[in-house]
Amino acid sequence: MTHTTSRFGGKIVLVTGGTSGMGLATAARLLDEGAHVIITGRDKARLDRTVEELSVTYPADRILGIPADATDSTALAALFTAIRTRHGRLDAVFANAGIGAFQSIGDVTEAEFARVVDGNLKATFFTVQQALPLLADGGAVLLNASFAVHHGVPGTALYTATKAAVLSMAPALAAELAPRRIRVNSISPGYTDTPAYRAEASEDAQAGVGAVVAAGRVGTPSDIAAAVAFLLSDDASYINGQDIAVDGGLTTATPAQLL
Repeated sequence: MTHTTSRFGGKIVLVTGGTSGMGLATAARLLDEGAHVIITGRDKARLDRTVEELSVTYPADRILGIPADATDSTALAALFTAIRTRHGRLDAVFANAGIGAFQSIGDVTEAEFARVVDGNLKATFFTVQQALPLLADGGAVLLNASFAVHHGVPGTALYTATKAAVLSMAPALAAELAPRRIRVNSISPGYTDTPAYRAEASEDAQAGVGAVVAAGRVGTPSDIAAAVAFLLSDDASYINGQDIAVDGGLTTATPAQLL
């Protein structure tokens, strides 16, 4: 889809976890709107394929793929060094990289606990920390939380705890970065038809999700990308320290057929 607006003309935006799902859709949306986009991913081959595919539609000089594991401080340092060399600054960051983890509390090992905390909380925290020296005053940061923070789901205690921590970072950072006029918000996507969702949810679960969402369907990566683009743009200049649920009404509205 091509969008006629140019809200991001000349702006430099980082999207972590940009090789599939919400991250990839967001990268494409931002490119549509004129941005120079840096995407990251842990798998270099997959990242290279993604950049090649995007370059079919968008100018190659506006796309930069950098392999990076957001849980690795050395990799993050190399990422931001590369961005500084190429662009000299950032205007916005979508800290999207994260992992799913769904098991009962009794099945969570210490190793799994550490993996999920690192993948969701540590990765997000240090991505923002290391981005700040490059982030222009008046820029924007968006963190990816989850609807599960607002709506208890069995088997998600560990995952939800890490995403709640991510969500709570946004208002604290918004206050801390206010002197630089950097806005910080989070989004809480609902069920979204991504490769990760299809891999993690059973066919029966996927088939039944639309019935519990007031919008009557599972979200698409493009739904999330549209919200991300808005929140990172100047159109959202007075939205700060907030969490925005992008969930079709899942957490706030009960469809009539369920009453």
